[in-house]
Amino acid sequence: MPWGDGVELARSAWPEVAEGALVLVPVGSVEQHGPHLPLHTDGVIAEAVARGAARRLSARPALAAPCIAYGASGEHAGFPGTVSIGLEALRIVLVETVRSLSLWAGRTVLVNGHGGNAVAVGTALAQLRGEGHDVAWLGCGTPGGDAHAGRSETSLMLHLAPEQVRLSAAVAGDTRPLEVLLPHLVADGVRAVSPSGVLGDPTGATAEQGRALLEEMVSTAVRLVTAGRADARGRLVDAGDAPRPAGGREPTRP
Repeated sequence: MPWGDGVELARSAWPEVAEGALVLVPVGSVEQHGPHLPLHTDGVIAEAVARGAARRLSARPALAAPCIAYGASGEHAGFPGTVSIGLEALRIVLVETVRSLSLWAGRTVLVNGHGGNAVAVGTALAQLRGEGHDVAWLGCGTPGGDAHAGRSETSLMLHLAPEQVRLSAAVAGDTRPLEVLLPHLVADGVRAVSPSGVLGDPTGATAEQGRALLEEMVSTAVRLVTAGRADARGRLVDAGDAPRPAGGREPTRP
């Protein structure tokens, strides 16, 4: 099929778009990912999760929208190449995107690839759900993965876009857990904690690991969207999940 596989909104002509469809909107960032990964890593991963989930959600028409490329990446501002639009601008973009989609879509799910976006996502969804929109969100974190540009993201990119990975330039960064690093990241930014920008260790990353991680994230997304259980800020959760703080960060993806 020369126009895509039937799940990509951007490749569709309007008569092919089913009214009432479920739309998954990837939300990424343009920010440093160490000396070895491209600036749009978060968007690449979020897009892959959205497309993979859309293909499997066959109970209703499902579409993966184009990625919202720019996010809130102020903690990475110390590195050339990073582009951050900030929390308030991102919140407005998300609100207006969902309002527009709601004119024809049945439900919108944001697929967030960058933990720094979570406050804006949570705030936007609280507003949108208060307005009566059928909208929720989920993250692309991998339990047990390292925080940023380490083995997890490097493996994912080796699977999704190997030609964009400079593996020979990969270096280990600060490997402390994110919960330990987070106060320092918020106060001083990533560069003060890790001059390379890496939070974790990409050593041993492989495309095979990346394929398995993506499968896990897509399967989780399908399960969460199908169950449809959301917390007060619209984050899709499993039945046994403990409530998260409103607008809380992703557990493994700053």
